[in-house]
Amino acid sequence: MSVFDELSNDEPVHEVIKSAFDTDLPIDGAWGYTKEALTIITSSDTPYAQIEHMFASMRAYLEMNMTLNEASRYGSINVNELFREEIGTEANKYHKVTYEITAMKESRYTTFIKEYKENYGKKDFDLTTHFQKRKEATLRREVTHWFELS
Repeated sequence: MSVFDELSNDEPVHEVIKSAFDTDLPIDGAWGYTKEALTIITSSDTPYAQIEHMFASMRAYLEMNMTLNEASRYGSINVNELFREEIGTEANKYHKVTYEITAMKESRYTTFIKEYKENYGKKDFDLTTHFQKRKEATLRREVTHWFELS
């Protein structure tokens, strides 16, 4: 199983998000790896689950692609919520959200896409085998994010 480094809190999280993705998220705090280093959603008209998912996707992309050298990068990164816990009171509410992240090494993904485009519709192209190989090449990991709702 691949292990990815946690992102540092050297710069404000919202500034890193703005710089990397040209997106303003109503967040503060840290990257949400633990309750002590949680991400604070400061306010929003957007549903919390939507902001949380967007943030989780950005964190995954930073961890698995943007901060790695080219040979180590993952692509086709997908984040899906598995479950969530609401903890605390109305005045002090937290979400502990667990996501499943799937991804594939960028170089392998590029090869699979090229193979598919070049061979789709050809008599000798075994689509079932192709997708089985893609499934076997896919990394699956579970991650937890801690959010405070203010």
